[in-house]
Amino acid sequence: MTKIGILLSGRGSNFEAIAESVAAGRIDAGIVVVISNRADAAGLESARARGLKAVCLPSKGLDRAVYDRSVVAELRKHGVDLVCLAGFLRLLTGEFVRAFPERILNIHPSLLPAFPGLDAQHQALTHGVKVSGCTVHFVDEQLDAGPIVLQATVPVLDEDTVESLSARILVEEHRIYTEAIQVVATGKYRIEGRRVLLG
Repeated sequence: MTKIGILLSGRGSNFEAIAESVAAGRIDAGIVVVISNRADAAGLESARARGLKAVCLPSKGLDRAVYDRSVVAELRKHGVDLVCLAGFLRLLTGEFVRAFPERILNIHPSLLPAFPGLDAQHQALTHGVKVSGCTVHFVDEQLDAGPIVLQATVPVLDEDTVESLSARILVEEHRIYTEAIQVVATGKYRIEGRRVLLG
């Protein structure tokens, strides 16, 4: 069975959705550790309440490479073979990415390659796009640029605010992250160049 490690920095709503899907049998995998760089992350408490191993590895004041090595060591200690980022507000070093090649998934609240980085929903509204959404992708050494596993679209309404658009996108995030993790956990895909071919 695929062993999942979750990295989060905050409330962990995507972690909650993943954990619910694992418990319900929609994902053929198990969560073996949840790691946060912040002791006050609500996701850690949520993980403990579910009986999951929850670990805080504070990042403040640490060199990025040194910190990432400690996270990789913790993931390896638990035998993790698929890393899922769930609101982990740190850029991973190349060394981290190379430790889990094509085994790190992230979800981003835009239709990549549009609007990478922070405040994607604000970027979408500012640009006046009519459709936005979310993307599950493999993490590579570039920001929000790895091969795309799944995407979902959400209409952008004239009256939308960052909050209202974010809320609608989040519903789709929870849905497609589960689907993408199941695809990767069961090996029902292949990567050709930048394309992830399913089935």
